[in-house]
Amino acid sequence: MDKELVTMRNQMMLFVMFLLMTSKYFIHFEVLVLNFQPLRLYPPATTSTTDGPSTTPGPLYPFGAGDTVSSRSDDGSSPPITLEQPFVYFGKPYQQIHVNHNGHLTFNAAFASYIPYRFPAFSSRDLIAPFWTDLDNRRNGTISYRQYSSGSVLQQATQDINQYFPNLGFSVNWVFVATWDKVPYYNTFGTEITFQVVLIAGGQSSFILMNYGEIAPTTQNIQAGYDTVNSIHYFSIPGSFQSNDTTFSYTSNVNVAGRWAFQTNATTSTTDGPSTTPAPTSDEPFAIDDFCIDSIFCKGQGLTGSVYMLSTLLILVFLTILNH
Repeated sequence: MDKELVTMRNQMMLFVMFLLMTSKYFIHFEVLVLNFQPLRLYPPATTSTTDGPSTTPGPLYPFGAGDTVSSRSDDGSSPPITLEQPFVYFGKPYQQIHVNHNGHLTFNAAFASYIPYRFPAFSSRDLIAPFWTDLDNRRNGTISYRQYSSGSVLQQATQDINQYFPNLGFSVNWVFVATWDKVPYYNTFGTEITFQVVLIAGGQSSFILMNYGEIAPTTQNIQAGYDTVNSIHYFSIPGSFQSNDTTFSYTSNVNVAGRWAFQTNATTSTTDGPSTTPAPTSDEPFAIDDFCIDSIFCKGQGLTGSVYMLSTLLILVFLTILNH
């Protein structure tokens, strides 16, 4: 073989080996074309001492004392939470919910996904996502939740809903509040993100509030809003999938900075809030189920080594080309 070709082959092999090594040890490696979630290596978790009630400003409902605190686990979730009364989500009455650590709620099963897809997704999942991105509460920050069936929180919710949706004569009889308090982005433990999702029910009506406190900038993708099975109903809050966007704390569809409100018992519209902002559209994503990020690569289902398989294939292709 010609000396120059040998040199070129060796250089290409070194380059591919470098890709192989970095795909193993880089914490947040993504293949954007395939949009799959890679295997990750986690630094040791440490115990936080900041689990008390928060004084973070913003349009947040009360949280802290009396809340159930979710476990400290990256890509974790709460156990199934039995609701004290059914929550009607676009015609479907749900009896349980999961608070997933990466900034979303699901009903039928926990959902560990840390790479968001765009709404509408036309998927098989009902999803409420106040701030879907890669978060990690193992070292600091608190994820908590609580249900209310009496007291001042119900009074506050009744007042808010009747202000945002006038002429309903609405009376709240149940509220569920999930709060992410000063939770950092994954592998960026100096950041703090505070937000909240509030489910409100009364009679046959149901509503969602998404409340935002301090939001640190990030280069990670963020999807905020909600989606339903086959995206019959969906909404993507402006700022989603925009680089370094921290405007969630300042925007609103109800003239309250940092708050978005939606009615979710409706069954006829894709834009179910008082806002006149059109719901953005996007290209249809890959097929999704409870385990797979797309129809080719799955997390935890035997293909988490896909990066290594691709790298090996590249080595073989380069060797074949150079040997001819």
